[in-house]
Amino acid sequence: MDELELEFELSPQLAADCIVLGDFPVSRLLLLNDANYPWFILVPRRAGVTEIYHLSDEDQCILMKESSFLSSNLADAFAAKKMNVAALGNMVPQLHIHHIVRYESDKAWPAPVWGKFPAQPYSAEQLDDVRSKLEVLLAGELTFELH
Repeated sequence: MDELELEFELSPQLAADCIVLGDFPVSRLLLLNDANYPWFILVPRRAGVTEIYHLSDEDQCILMKESSFLSSNLADAFAAKKMNVAALGNMVPQLHIHHIVRYESDKAWPAPVWGKFPAQPYSAEQLDDVRSKLEVLLAGELTFELH
């Protein structure tokens, strides 16, 4: 574990809005606590990183593999019409990449999801369902430690 990982702390906003699901080799996987959409967030466990180019070359490559792996598997597991993947950082500067499963039937389709509807927290049953899907889909090629 390097110094940047030792100093890593999840932003207070992400900690308040999300449920920690586990860790990939570089990134922490979060679930936004909004049952309107299956909305996952990857956060590199590196202190002080606000942009992808702030990561080492090796971490950039691993992050892109984690993101692609996650997107592909989420699309399959949740039968996505489209995957929205974005790293904005305007409100929360800590580097984090959104992975949002979209359906033509979702409340915001086809518009972006940001600010459209109030968040609907997951019920315990809904959260168990998401965790079950993740256990199956993340038992693949990348190392993933479920929390």
